[in-house]
Amino acid sequence: MKHIISALVENKPGVLAHVAGMFAARAFNIDSLVVGRTEDPQLSRMTIVVIGDDKVVEQVRKQLAKIVPVVKVQDFMGQPMVARDLMLISVSAPPEKRPEILSMIEMFRGKVVDIGQRFITIEISGPEEKIEAFINICRPYGIKSVARTGTIAMPRHIQKDA
Repeated sequence: MKHIISALVENKPGVLAHVAGMFAARAFNIDSLVVGRTEDPQLSRMTIVVIGDDKVVEQVRKQLAKIVPVVKVQDFMGQPMVARDLMLISVSAPPEKRPEILSMIEMFRGKVVDIGQRFITIEISGPEEKIEAFINICRPYGIKSVARTGTIAMPRHIQKDA
């Protein structure tokens, strides 16, 4: 089962290596890892996607919490959240195929970010399933390259009616 774990960490050199080393030392596989600054310049957020059963992921969460520069660890499993991936994909686009490719991009709410003589580079964001679906419909045209960010996530802030 896929778990998305958020780790709020001190924004210091070596923290990423320390966290990655913990995963490697315990033979935990990371499906994706994204690190970025937060609203507080002293902190960064690591979003780590781990595949494993609840017991394995609980062990990962506990081990992460023991690392000194880690401030807070949260597993989003079973919680309301917003999760997104970002992808840049370069697809073969000869002139006669461009209208249908542009139509697909529009259907997926993508954005053309570069056009060359033979390729179009597209930006797509959304849930991982949407990214995978777009890759699959692009395969028949010919994919030159793909770059993905991995998953980022935040808890969904649901307001309760008063």
